[in-house]
Amino acid sequence: MTGTSKTPRERYRTQVREEVKERAWEQIATAGASALSLNAIAKRMGMSGPALYRYFGSRDELITELIRDAYRSQATAFRAAGEEGADLAGLAHTLRRWALEDPQRYFLIYGTPVPGYHAPDDVTALASEIMSTLLDACAAASADSEDSAGTGTATAFGDHLEHHRQWARGHSAPPAALHRALSFWTRLHGVLSLELAGHFTGMGFDPSLLFTAELDGLLPR
Repeated sequence: MTGTSKTPRERYRTQVREEVKERAWEQIATAGASALSLNAIAKRMGMSGPALYRYFGSRDELITELIRDAYRSQATAFRAAGEEGADLAGLAHTLRRWALEDPQRYFLIYGTPVPGYHAPDDVTALASEIMSTLLDACAAASADSEDSAGTGTATAFGDHLEHHRQWARGHSAPPAALHRALSFWTRLHGVLSLELAGHFTGMGFDPSLLFTAELDGLLPR
């Protein structure tokens, strides 16, 4: 047996944890993350509550694992897009495809926070990795814009961000790129959140075209 091989007990534990997460997603889709119950999941799996707690010590531990999986999935999608040469527009469309693929996964990390839940530091680090990828793309877009126009366009908020960039976690992007990244994040997530929540239903327009129109307004000219 190699050093990376799992014992039968370890394989069984992994299998049970994965099934617990599947049941958790089903519960979230029905009642939302705030109603997540390990005892209800245990009942669905034919286990006792105490038995299930051997695999996840608390509701928050389970939520954390689901959030980690969601962020890792998005980070993987962004990373793959980057390796294929995706620019800012490519990342935007990657984000939309990822969100539409599993709306509950999207809402777990970008929807209403779960009351009483506080994410550990490693979850924040995963979110920062995604933002760093976006900042890289925005910095490249800003550089291209400056090369073509001769100078970047200064804004009051961009100047403000020069001295309020803690959220960028040390990224060297210039103020214009920081501003574009925040605009990208807020405007596109706003469209996606409304679409996935069904608020465009019956309005008679194509949400994908609205998303593209908002994106066009964020791209350098």
